[in-house]
Amino acid sequence: MVLSSNGGYAYDWAKAVKEFDEAKSGVKGLVDAGVTELPRLFVHPAEHLRSNPTDPALQPELPTIDFAGLRQGRRRVVVEAVRRASEEWGFFRIVNHGVPRQTMDAMLEAVRRFHEQPAEEKAPLYSDDSRRRVRFNSNSALRENDAASWRDILTCVFNDDEIDHELIPEACRMEVLEYVERMIELRETMAEVMSEALGLPKGYLSEIECMKSEAMACLYYPVCPEPQKTLGTPKHSDTTFLTLLMQDAIGGLQILHGGQWVNVPPVPGALIANIGDLMQIISNDKFISVEHRVVAQPVGPRISVACFFTPSMSAAAKPFGPIKELLSDENPAIYREFMFRDYCQYYKIKGQDVSSALPHYKI
Repeated sequence: MVLSSNGGYAYDWAKAVKEFDEAKSGVKGLVDAGVTELPRLFVHPAEHLRSNPTDPALQPELPTIDFAGLRQGRRRVVVEAVRRASEEWGFFRIVNHGVPRQTMDAMLEAVRRFHEQPAEEKAPLYSDDSRRRVRFNSNSALRENDAASWRDILTCVFNDDEIDHELIPEACRMEVLEYVERMIELRETMAEVMSEALGLPKGYLSEIECMKSEAMACLYYPVCPEPQKTLGTPKHSDTTFLTLLMQDAIGGLQILHGGQWVNVPPVPGALIANIGDLMQIISNDKFISVEHRVVAQPVGPRISVACFFTPSMSAAAKPFGPIKELLSDENPAIYREFMFRDYCQYYKIKGQDVSSALPHYKI
């Protein structure tokens, strides 16, 4: 705290961030220390916390798409379902996707194992430097006076599908490498189906390498002492082309659909796909990227793994814009061309003032 002009004590945001980061133990470190009240750094404005008065039983249900149809002669049905969900929801649940349940369960357990190590084991990885391919932190690049989120993250970045294996913590190395292999396989399937859903040749999205790199976020949301005052992840849209999410049995994910927050309850063995901002841009608004968040909870820990697909190194060096084959006199380009790194930087600079950077790139 610092002395304010009226003689009282004002909240010192910078000092709170510095002390939290210097501990290098994340949100779990606070829980382990026995906090019973939410630290001021994590308190979000009331308007960011509002939920729906709607009865959950009356909420619309997220589309579920059975990818077994791709192997059973029902490809057109699957492509049409993906098209409709991508246009109307921007999110959908995938079942029979080909990722073994044992691989998924092992990955969730590995994430738990990493985060529940003693703090001194994780401390060397603690960093908000986005250039580090593997890093542990809680709230990267907080802008001044932004509220922090009640979560810890281990991030592993695979440029062009590659990473130095030794960089990955031993506590979860084997499982991370196995899981990312499965994600890459599913990405190729998704790229084909989404290309066809856009009316393009099935190899189109793979050929432009817009999803050839991965950032895997291994998320750990500890039990929260005052969940009504904070968020696990604030409202945002993804600065990716595609995200594939695995969540454990606890839940907490909500998406903004039809002007209301809709719960996305976990389904054992299912994955959640969501369209990223960049896919909305190159599809010229045919597919939509929607805002979503994770609520804090008095139970936990909640564990999830998000795989964010971004361009290859060579593709990222070229400008992106609406796909020419989708444009016509009746459907002109809505967005200007941009560089991938510029898009990410703009989003980061704006912080919690912007939940999507899409309007900035409209013509």
